[in-house]
Amino acid sequence: MLTKRIIPCLDVKNGRVVKGINFVNLKDAGDPVESAAVYSQEGADEIVFLDITASIEKRKTIVKVVEKTAERVFIPLTVGGGIRGIEDIRILLKSGADKVSLNTAAVENPLLVKAGAESFGSQCIVVAIDAKKKVSSFKFQVSGRNKKEKSTNLQLATCNLQHSGRWRVYTYGGTKPTGLDAVKWAKKVEKLGAGEILLTSMDADGTQEGYDLELTRAISEAVNIPVIASGGAGNPEHLYQALTTGKADAVLAASIFHYGKYSIRETKKYLKNKGLPVRI
Repeated sequence: MLTKRIIPCLDVKNGRVVKGINFVNLKDAGDPVESAAVYSQEGADEIVFLDITASIEKRKTIVKVVEKTAERVFIPLTVGGGIRGIEDIRILLKSGADKVSLNTAAVENPLLVKAGAESFGSQCIVVAIDAKKKVSSFKFQVSGRNKKEKSTNLQLATCNLQHSGRWRVYTYGGTKPTGLDAVKWAKKVEKLGAGEILLTSMDADGTQEGYDLELTRAISEAVNIPVIASGGAGNPEHLYQALTTGKADAVLAASIFHYGKYSIRETKKYLKNKGLPVRI
């Protein structure tokens, strides 16, 4: 069994690490360069650096921050945000990134995934998929003997609908629905040459209530390339569940590490004690 990777995620806005819930209500979580250096020293397997407003603001990734981070970090560094073409990928790789993460650009120009893989190798191309449950809307009659019972039945019916739905892909930092089915999109980018998928559940993001295991497993079983699970980590058990029940190859986490709730080392020890192969 291949070693499972633990990857801290640095969502960066205006040069600072931020973290929110469901992609909104962002709070400051520190300096990206210093945070990356600390995580590297603690035993993180990789670092993911996402310039989360670059696509929305239609600008390039903050290359200087990437360069400074690469000078301090000696583990694989994946960088995403604001990438629109082959030259952007080239610049980031020359700046010290080992891989680039494509989301909005991949959706708007799928052939960029193919061109990137052909130019730099599939191992350099990560496709990020931000997915949210898609709920079908239709009218139905709710039965009940009184107002309270009808309300309860309506909540149950809505819950069942949500969990029976599929997942839609979002771009521009989770602000724009695309209509793409997440599972079908994952299969397509694999065929185009992506070497890895970074899968984030928008429903679970920042909640610290656990990964969306149904979504993670669906994508992991649909493709033959590594899947990194992201969104919802609240404790080491959640990471374990994503790697086992969710069948992910790696787990991404932010809040539990940024705010000192758990360290990389103690998380890895927990996973090792549960029988998973991790690099200590």
